[in-house]
Amino acid sequence: LVKLRIIMNWLEVSVNTHSESVEVVSSILIELGSKGVSIEDPQDYYQLTDEQLEWLKVQQKDLYETDTVIVKGYFQPSQWSKDSDVLLHEKLEEIKVYGLQTGPLSVQVKEVGEEDWANAWKQYYFPVRVTRFLTVVPSWVDYEKEQDDELLIELDPGLAFGTGTHETTSLCAKSLEKYSAGRKKLLDIGCGSGILMLIGKKMGIEKVTGIDIDEKVEEVVLENFDKNNIKDNFQVIIGNLVEDINEKYDIIVSNILVDVLTELLESIEKTLDRDAIVIFSGILAEKEEAFTEKAEKYKLEKLDRKEKRNWVSLVFKYVG
Repeated sequence: LVKLRIIMNWLEVSVNTHSESVEVVSSILIELGSKGVSIEDPQDYYQLTDEQLEWLKVQQKDLYETDTVIVKGYFQPSQWSKDSDVLLHEKLEEIKVYGLQTGPLSVQVKEVGEEDWANAWKQYYFPVRVTRFLTVVPSWVDYEKEQDDELLIELDPGLAFGTGTHETTSLCAKSLEKYSAGRKKLLDIGCGSGILMLIGKKMGIEKVTGIDIDEKVEEVVLENFDKNNIKDNFQVIIGNLVEDINEKYDIIVSNILVDVLTELLESIEKTLDRDAIVIFSGILAEKEEAFTEKAEKYKLEKLDRKEKRNWVSLVFKYVG
């Protein structure tokens, strides 16, 4: 009996962009059917050790010296066609409507081997401390805590829509760490990989719920919760913003584009318990003032703000 192992090649679709557009570009590639996404952002290197930096300088010198972020999606050859390429370019052009810096938005497609696809992102991901106590650890890394009270979240960046390294996510994580004490129920609107839901559980919130319009999200969240040995008191709902939410929550977080957050303000009140904490992220600094003014019209009192590389996260208290 002879067993044959079929070696499958993959198409690597690379988009050169700006850090402000990373999450949108990643979502576009996932929406088109990518089996995994990797992000190569030289600005993330400040989090690495000197040894890791020296290694990357040798391996990726050109990448290290540029401000361009490269987002790579991986597709089976049968998934990709001329129509796919046209659709990708159309969706990339649509990003400009949101007022984000997009960078060149140039696209390159090349064939890679199965092993290259399976390990493509791993050389760029290391354990990252995203808050004072919380570290996100890639699932393949053997990591030991640096302090007794350090909390770990195990995540596979290749399967995730958010890994904690992007500014909008890390800002949310810091606010969650600060404001989770005593909170019982969390709602994450636009939950993606479920990383903010996981952080909520790590911070002691009893029940966490995530909602997202992308049907692929449920499988990703379930896998990430399983990796972290969390078996109950969480839920994933597929839906648009809060249309399918019928409960009230005492802490809400939403890390999406500011135009969508602005739309969300019109319906968020139905989900809020009295004195609920609301954490918004994904807000460009130049749009902060207009967003804050509108939020205050919906009985939201500003408590806090954090900023990183032109991204702002705002914390409000519901005073309705």
